Amino acid sequence: MTIVIVDIEHVTHTCPVHPDGHPYDIRRTVVDVIPGGPCRAPVTVRCGEQTTLIPCHRHEPAKRQCGACRVIVTERTITTRTPNDGNAA
Repeated sequence: MTIVIVDIEHVTHTCPVHPDGHPYDIRRTVVDVIPGGPCRAPVTVRCGEQTTLIPCHRHEPAKRQCGACRVIVTERTITTRTPNDGNAA
């Protein structure tokens, strides 16, 4: 399985509509990717007389993909930041 590690940053502010604050900018940064390796269950695709093998992630839904093709996203850190006084610009 391919593992993608990300950092998430929420920038929040308060405004008359949302006095408790809400995020207006969410940034995700990919920190690391650990590849899962080659597909272990390639799928045969036919079109007329042509036949070819493709990785299962290109054809199957996530729950039917092999372990190498499945993608897992892991959140390493989630940071919430309020710039200045928190009021909308």
